[in-house]
Amino acid sequence: MIRVYLLDDHEVVRRGLVDLLQAGGDIEVVGESGSAQEATRRIPALRPDVAVLDGRLPDGSGIDVCRDVRAVDSSIKGLILTSYEDDEALFAAIMAGASGYVLKQIRGHDLVDAVRRVAAGQSLLDPAVTQRVLERIRNGVEQPRELAGLTDQERKILELVAEGLTNREIAGRMFLAEKTVKNYVSSLLAKLGLERRTQAAVLATRLLGEHPH
Repeated sequence: MIRVYLLDDHEVVRRGLVDLLQAGGDIEVVGESGSAQEATRRIPALRPDVAVLDGRLPDGSGIDVCRDVRAVDSSIKGLILTSYEDDEALFAAIMAGASGYVLKQIRGHDLVDAVRRVAAGQSLLDPAVTQRVLERIRNGVEQPRELAGLTDQERKILELVAEGLTNREIAGRMFLAEKTVKNYVSSLLAKLGLERRTQAAVLATRLLGEHPH
């Protein structure tokens, strides 16, 4: 069975999604919420295979929830459900380590298929688009001017953040102390600043969080 957690602030939408997801018999909805704060608290404890997260909520965003949950348990896959598609939202989803990004206009069976594919370890993010986001970080194409102020080391760490790695995983990959990585992340956050609201959400101070010790 594929275990799914559902986050959407509209109860009617949640009811419909629960029925839709469970109709096939291979998916079980193990928890649901209309609150980002509640979802961030409950998802790591429930350990679903996939968290289907509404992009916009009254008390936060599914992207923040995805990032915070994956910082605690990177085995939980995030699927962002959104009503708008633009580069910034996509950039935010990739930076948060989401496995997929689907529009709310999606047909029911396509959403069920998306959940199954994400649970199986596939990424629904178009590789070409993901590549474009990484290129944006590497080469400074259409990037906010702050990104140009990053050192090579900070840029490399930001690339790993974009791949959804936690501080601890980045430390292992770059042969640095976890505290050093944390300092780099703090520094690049300060440099990136708050040029765009979406980036402020994406590159919030708790960008990666910590694994519990």
